[in-house]
Amino acid sequence: MKFPGQGQHPMNLPELSAEEAAQQQAMMALLEEEIRKARGALPFDRYMELALYAPGLGYYVSGAHKFGEGGDFVTAPEISPLFGRCLAHPCLEVFESTGTWQILEFGAGTGVMAAQILAELQRLHPDRPVSYRILELSPELQQRQRQTLQSRVPELMKHVSWVREVPRDFSGMVLANEVLDAMPVHLFRRGDQKVEEQVVGVQEGQLSLQWRSAGVELTEAVAAIEKETGKLQPGYVSEVNLRLAPWLQMLSERLPQAVVLLIDYGYTRKEYYHPQRSMGTLICHYRHQVHDDVLLRPGLQDITASVDFTAVAEAAEDAGLKLLGFSSQANVLLGCGLENLLSELDPEDVEQHMTVMQGVKQLILPTAMGERFKAIALSKGVASRLSGFSA
Repeated sequence: MKFPGQGQHPMNLPELSAEEAAQQQAMMALLEEEIRKARGALPFDRYMELALYAPGLGYYVSGAHKFGEGGDFVTAPEISPLFGRCLAHPCLEVFESTGTWQILEFGAGTGVMAAQILAELQRLHPDRPVSYRILELSPELQQRQRQTLQSRVPELMKHVSWVREVPRDFSGMVLANEVLDAMPVHLFRRGDQKVEEQVVGVQEGQLSLQWRSAGVELTEAVAAIEKETGKLQPGYVSEVNLRLAPWLQMLSERLPQAVVLLIDYGYTRKEYYHPQRSMGTLICHYRHQVHDDVLLRPGLQDITASVDFTAVAEAAEDAGLKLLGFSSQANVLLGCGLENLLSELDPEDVEQHMTVMQGVKQLILPTAMGERFKAIALSKGVASRLSGFSA
């Protein structure tokens, strides 16, 4: 089976290296086998799961360079060192409430945010070590995180460890920055009488997107959306994350006393399923280019969907978690002391001041990440509000 990207494409695609070509051949063989097992059609969420997380082949677990200027996208901690420094402050509030100085971070990327938080906590409380665990499935990213932490906070490396699942009976702060958008989603289309779901099959030796009648769970999920937003028009296409509720249930069962802080791009439900957003939110990132071809070079590109934060809040409540707060990234960072950190800059160092301010503007301006990105705080056994959500 041929893999996408061999022929003509509107993007200016670079030639694949020998290693990338071999990865693509292996990924396409895996997809072909999975499609055969699924009797000719793979549900989109399963295709997305394989494209992102297939052992050794998926985008997030292969050796490809993903983050930063040389990768496919740049995240907030890489834009400004003040991002992680701000988040250290709600961590302190959680430590005081739980009595445990522990952090668990999902998908730590390059490790930059972990380094920023650890350095700030050490600055504020040099005599209180923080246990920092990173849940990371990619061996390549684990190595990169180690290198980042070793170069930035070498004296704190003894307090950092890597895990492959959420520890049982974990107490403290749980962080997930741009994690929910990478969870596999179902794609649906509203028909005249019924709901359809998108599947991935093979036509003429190439991957193809097809539609079929949706299953019971997806149909019920769309019905729940329409109960709040009104009937969607025929032809309306969007996504539903059916894996969100089980994930939050798992967290609730393993966190006797903790706060979960999730930061990502997304909307409330009524905004997410607005009539004008009739083609959904699914996008792909490849070499700093944004496009919507989900079949392009699977395993070599990122595939993401915006987050329905109403669904997060509802699923959290059903799982026994309490909603502590929900706000824009800009409001949360400002509430976590961003202005105080800016006031510490040396006004005589013009170059540094301009560099820092440029990054901060990216984080908080409505036209950049400030309003597009949201933060939601959930708790289990912790009643206090976080300062970042006090507004």
